[in-house]
Order: sequence, then structure tokens, then C-alpha cells
Amino acid sequence: MKNRFPVTRTTHPKEKPQDENNLGFAKVFTDHMFVMDYDEGQGWHDGRVVPYEPLQIDPASCVLHYAQMMFEGMKAYRRPDGVLQIFRPDMNIKRMARTAERMCIPELPGDILIDGIEAVLREDADWMPKAPGTSMYIRPFIFADEVSFSALWANHYRFIILLAPTGAYYGSFTGKLSASRIYVQDKYIRAARGGTGFAKVGGNYGGAMRAARDAAEYHCKDVLWLDAAEHKYVEEIGTSNAFFRINDEVYTASLDSGTILPGITRDSVIRLLKSWNIPVHEGKLEFAKVLEAAKDGSLQEIFASGTAAVISPIGSLTFEGVDYQVADGEAGPLATKLYTNLYGMQTGTVEDTMGWTYPFDIVVK
Repeated sequence: MKNRFPVTRTTHPKEKPQDENNLGFAKVFTDHMFVMDYDEGQGWHDGRVVPYEPLQIDPASCVLHYAQMMFEGMKAYRRPDGVLQIFRPDMNIKRMARTAERMCIPELPGDILIDGIEAVLREDADWMPKAPGTSMYIRPFIFADEVSFSALWANHYRFIILLAPTGAYYGSFTGKLSASRIYVQDKYIRAARGGTGFAKVGGNYGGAMRAARDAAEYHCKDVLWLDAAEHKYVEEIGTSNAFFRINDEVYTASLDSGTILPGITRDSVIRLLKSWNIPVHEGKLEFAKVLEAAKDGSLQEIFASGTAAVISPIGSLTFEGVDYQVADGEAGPLATKLYTNLYGMQTGTVEDTMGWTYPFDIVVK
């Protein structure tokens, strides 16, 4: 049985974006949001859809001082028949549970996540963009708003879902993947064993911004992170999981270390590659071997995977002031095939043979 939530409609609707071909990534938010509270002893309660508005939060709330929070990233897509659907929400539910446990945040039941998304999406369905390459970005997040300076887990939390009509993560949608230039970071680290690398928490991203600024100074889109212990093995690319195609085999970092975010797109990529009988190795890959492969021509492709961009091809690596081109510097055939299949499933233009899509009873003509 679905959860039913009360709705308070806005009395001041916003102007919707006029140019859907230049939405950018999550720059404009819809008229409503979903909100729910948690109190120790009462659990999650009072879910509701309300107008999107600034939050009232006490300046002594512990999230502002000790960063006890978590978030997820999802998208809703419009199929050719107008039905709205999301992609592999069961994986988001599992990842939220792992993050909540790591951050001492009470677990949110999966049905509340799905029903909350549906409730606010239904109210703001007329915000759903229709231009090619667009979608509705969904940002569920939980934060501790208890007033306390004690460095302990809180007893009160808020859960919120925001919606944002969005375009391509990197620039405008052209129907063709473009390759990015990536800076190899060997000074700062993203995550260490025993830390929060596997969890979806704000601190992981805030701590990465210094490295991202270094990358920008070299005119690079993002950062290739190396491992924290030895700065020897490749880990992630920016906020995405990294894949390397060498001699027709694909390599990606293992989740075993706890430093890698278990991406939903990452898992989808691995499962598709295996279904296509392409060898996939999850484990340690030395960056030195990547450079060697780039030099001898056996490095065929590098690409990143994530909810925001789906598949992001990498055209070159910048390391110690030297550029190393990946193959011909363009999007490779495997990255393109993966993008075509994943984005096609998500938007309903490619048959979902994996059972990954989750349609709602919401139609946008």
C-alpha cells in the first residue's frame, strides 16, 4: 500500500524555463518539495509536499557545525509515450541505507523514498522538460537540524526531496558524446580506507574542491584521483566511477577498499559489459600502467560513469604538466555504445531487458 502525503500547493508559481536546450545542470528548481521529519522515539513522520521555499534552520543546528548529512542523486525520464520513470531506485535505497549507517542517521524506509518522489513529481509534472538530452534531476537528502554543539549524532532530522529540470551535465546536448580533459591529482586525496568514500555525503565533495580548482588551472574538466595510501592506483574521476579499456579488456577500481562510491551507473556498466562478453576486472590498476598503455597505444578508452552525465569519455590526461592523449582523443566506441544503451533504457527508446526501469502512473504529453 502506497504512502499518501498531504499537499500544500504554492500560491506563487515560478516561471518555467523557456529554453530547454540550455537548462544546465540543476540550476532551476520546481514549485514544490517533499519534506519529512524524524524524532527519536517517533521515527519518520509527517511527510508532506509543500511549496519550494527557504528553510528555517537554527544557526546552532549540528549539520552546520559537524556536517551530519547525506544525499542521493537520481533522475526521472520521460518516455516517448509520455510516461515518467526512474532508473534502478532499489540501488539508491540500498546505498542510502549504507550511508545512513555510516553517518549514524536513522534509515529511511525505501517505500517513503519512492512514494515521496512520486508525490512531488506528480505535483510538478508540468515542469518535466521534453527536449532531447533533458531529464528531471531528483535530489533526496537528510540532515540533522537538532540544536546542539555536542559532537554526537542527533535525535532530530529532516528529509527533503528537490526536483530540477536539467540538461546535459557538461554543456549542451549535441546528440554526440564529447571527450573531456582530466587532471591527475597526486597530492590531495578523495577518500581513505575506513573513511566515508563509499558513502554519499557532502564532506566528500567539499573536500574535493581544492583539487578541482587545481584541475581548472590546467584547463581540465575534472580530477583523476589516486589512492590515499600510495598515490599509485587509479580510483575515481571527479564525482564519478572510472573505467579504463586496455587491449579490449575493461578495468575499474574495486569496492573492497571502501574508498569507492558504489555507483548505480557503475554497476549498470559492469553488468552490461559482462552481458556483451567483454572482460571486466575490478581491482587495483596502477596509474603507471595507464601511462604506459597511453604511450604504446594499447589504451583504447577511458570513461567515467555517474547519474549526472551517464557516460563521460576522457580524451586526455594531464600529469605533472604533460598531456597524454587517450587513443584519438575522441569518445570511444564502447563508451558510446554504453551511453546509447543506458540512456536509451532510461528514456524508453531502447528495450529494458534488464528490468531496471521503474515507471510511475504519471504521463506528460
